[in-house]
Amino acid sequence: MSVSTLVQPFATNNEHFSLCAALAKQHGTPLLVLDVDKVRANYMQLTQALPNVALHYALKPLPHIDVVQALNELGGCFDLATNGEVDLVAQAGVDASAVIHTHPIKRISDIEHALHYGCTTFVFDSENELNKFVPYSDSVELLLRLSFPNKDAAADLSKKFGVAPSAALPLLKRAKELGIRVRGLSFHVGSQTMDAGKYVYAIEQCKAVFEAALDAGIGAMNTLDIGGGFPVSYTGQDIDIYDYCAPIRAALAAWPETVHFIAEPGRFIVANAMTHVMSVMGQSQRGDATWYYMDDGVYGAFSGRVYGEPEQRFFTQYSTEFAAGEPSVLAGPTCDSIDVIGERVLLPALQDGDLVFTQNMGAYTWTTSTDFNFFAKAELISLNNTLMVAQVG
Repeated sequence: MSVSTLVQPFATNNEHFSLCAALAKQHGTPLLVLDVDKVRANYMQLTQALPNVALHYALKPLPHIDVVQALNELGGCFDLATNGEVDLVAQAGVDASAVIHTHPIKRISDIEHALHYGCTTFVFDSENELNKFVPYSDSVELLLRLSFPNKDAAADLSKKFGVAPSAALPLLKRAKELGIRVRGLSFHVGSQTMDAGKYVYAIEQCKAVFEAALDAGIGAMNTLDIGGGFPVSYTGQDIDIYDYCAPIRAALAAWPETVHFIAEPGRFIVANAMTHVMSVMGQSQRGDATWYYMDDGVYGAFSGRVYGEPEQRFFTQYSTEFAAGEPSVLAGPTCDSIDVIGERVLLPALQDGDLVFTQNMGAYTWTTSTDFNFFAKAELISLNNTLMVAQVG
């Protein structure tokens, strides 16, 4: 956190920040403001970038019912991993045919809970997990998760799950011996993957496994799940998702028309759809920097600062030149010394009670917040621009 963080002036996005400030006056801070129309727009944008891929929103970054209902109305599908997520999509009226359960490790009770809802597609990556499905072989279809390590990702999800492509055939053969239908493969190249070539390599490796399974007499598979990890801009860099996905579209075009493609976008759908508002509780001069003690921090909506989430840009209520101000420290409210949001953040002079806005706060914020030290989690306000109403979530 030693790198200077830019602060955008309030004049940019003035109308949106004015609305957020009005909501903060009404509801207090800290506050998270969810723009459901941006969720819809992001889904449609990715649909255009991956036209032959069924998008299953991964609930993990933001499991909010307004997000689920909006995507369901657009014909979206869903990627579930827990009983709570199963219950949420059921509450939202999502048809079970539109979901898959992708957690590679499950309890028997988890499998039964999902089956009771109507979900029949599950993911596995070991023989131990495969054996759990023997009693349900007549009801389920599986995807075998492969591992493609990616040290450049914000989170390398192959570190914890998946098997090497070379280990796939023995598991596919074992599934056939057990009478369990494996309909295809899945993978995840890692969170915030900036290089689309990582997808291309994984897609090509999966194609080789498909062909090897057919040659080995295991049978034809018909589904490839390319996971999530589509990148989001946090610091203002331009990411054209249509151009980004061009190599992925080309790689998928080389597959037989009989194969069904799935993706599991999470962060891309919701990251830029939520704005955070916090206020200055107090301040002090410590060394050569002003410390601003905010009413939210790393135990709250900024929990991602602990586990490597990208740095955000901060905006203030003052109309100043871009990045004007002095290096300051934004600290959280708790009595823990690690509760520091950012150091050397360029800020104009702030007064107690002043508001600080942060964009791109839709992913891994509300859902990972705690009430440590009994500081309340940020309230979430959901804006539905179609109905022009605000709903407390």
